[in-house]
Amino acid sequence: MKLGIVKEVHPGEKRVAASPQVVARLAKRGFDTIIEPGAGTAAKFPDAAYIEAGATIAADARSVWSQADIMLKVRPPEQHPDLDVHESDLLSDGCTLLSTLWPGQNEELVDRLSKLDANVSVIAMDKIPRISRAQKMDVLSSMANIAGYRAVVEAAGEYGSFFTGQFTAAGKVPPATVLVIGAGVAGLAAIAAARGLGARVRAFDTRLAVKDQVKSLGGEFLELQFEESGEGEGGYAKTMSKEFIDAEMAMFAEQAKEVDIVITTALIPGRPAPKLWKDYMVEAMKPGSVIVDMAAEQGGNCDLTVHGERVVAHDVTILGYSDLPSRLPTVSSDLYGTNLYHLLDEMGGGEEFRFDLENEVVRQALVVHEGKLTWPPPPLKKPAPKPVAKKPEPKKPKLERVVDREVDPPVPQKPKLATYLLGLTGLALVGGWLFLRLTMDQNTAMSPSTYMLLQHLTVFVLSVFVGWQVVWNVTAALHTPLMSVTNAISGIIIIGGMLQVGDNSSAAVIVGAIATFFAGINVAGGFLVTQRMLKMFRK
Repeated sequence: MKLGIVKEVHPGEKRVAASPQVVARLAKRGFDTIIEPGAGTAAKFPDAAYIEAGATIAADARSVWSQADIMLKVRPPEQHPDLDVHESDLLSDGCTLLSTLWPGQNEELVDRLSKLDANVSVIAMDKIPRISRAQKMDVLSSMANIAGYRAVVEAAGEYGSFFTGQFTAAGKVPPATVLVIGAGVAGLAAIAAARGLGARVRAFDTRLAVKDQVKSLGGEFLELQFEESGEGEGGYAKTMSKEFIDAEMAMFAEQAKEVDIVITTALIPGRPAPKLWKDYMVEAMKPGSVIVDMAAEQGGNCDLTVHGERVVAHDVTILGYSDLPSRLPTVSSDLYGTNLYHLLDEMGGGEEFRFDLENEVVRQALVVHEGKLTWPPPPLKKPAPKPVAKKPEPKKPKLERVVDREVDPPVPQKPKLATYLLGLTGLALVGGWLFLRLTMDQNTAMSPSTYMLLQHLTVFVLSVFVGWQVVWNVTAALHTPLMSVTNAISGIIIIGGMLQVGDNSSAAVIVGAIATFFAGINVAGGFLVTQRMLKMFRK
């Protein structure tokens, strides 16, 4: 299967249908490529690069048209200035043409292609459906991405200041304020490029679904308080109501006084571009401002746009260029060729190339098939909605007849041994303390040591009771933070025990030593457990 690539004859067009890298990939899929001499020169692809990729350089353009089974082009066929013939008349019998065509706007060209003596087939690359699995073949998205970026570059070239703000020894330079109207593929690319240059970016779109995308790129989304949705078919915007448009115009009039650069991208399929930036808005802009109208080819979004030209009105520069992708011809040709490669691969490659009319990607873009007009295509089938799984209804509790019957009393649980021991110890301490208090006569002289013993025993009994209630009533989940509190208490006990060891009473020395020993165990154990837990949280 032979592919033909010729030099584009449209004035100013620098792109070519495939780069040498794409030609090499096509060769692996079973395609032989024939190229017109100098076809890729304007895109910085010399003939030697194509030869190295496996292509054959033909004698001239007519030779390519006559030998190719499939012709790859960027622009629609038009009058050839050198051969003095329309390019469509050069198609050989049974040839297939893949190019942008715009069949809705080029009805005369579509009619001409369908009435050729050669039974040709034509696929419009601009009509690839915008569905998930066809994204890799979507020429419009690829070129719009490049155009959005280039629009910012063109605006920066015309604007008389920095995009980013600067503080210099000579003074402060404020950043440029950019307004992007339409947040499709081109608009989002423009937002990203302008933000990359440091500008403050605002964006507006009738489709609220793109709000998050604008904000994710660092732009400010301008929103009207309307319930009306601007979402149309295929991801495009639709025509809005008069009330919405009036509110939109009022907002643009206010923005015109503040912004430095306006980039418009609004298009509605099958209709002229909507007029969104009026003459009085241009007049309200600051001198030196720039407007880049990316919808110029369809009539423009600005009242003062002239297709393909640079004009100055009210001291504002208005760019109506429609060849923005062609101003980056190297990357544009490579991405366009990659889209073609994926479509040819979808159609079976060089060995099994065929037209599968059941394939919605091929059928939606097919304008002429074997000499017969197939445009417009049938409506794109919408995927059947997924069945919503019904939640199981909760089972109603069965009503049982209540019968009087004796209910067994709950079996009391036996208390644990530790509870018994703690209770007995507490009772013994309280009993001993009461015995000493009751047996001592207040009138009897009490020795200092006996008085101190009674005082310490009182504090000890109260401490045991309070500690028992605090520790035993704390949930297990709080034992770890409780440990730090008990460590502090144990530290106080150690100090007190050490003071008692120096007492003259042998009983006080013994009790103080025991208290110091057990409190020391508690402190050491607390620190070890805490250190072990801290290691669990370290990497």
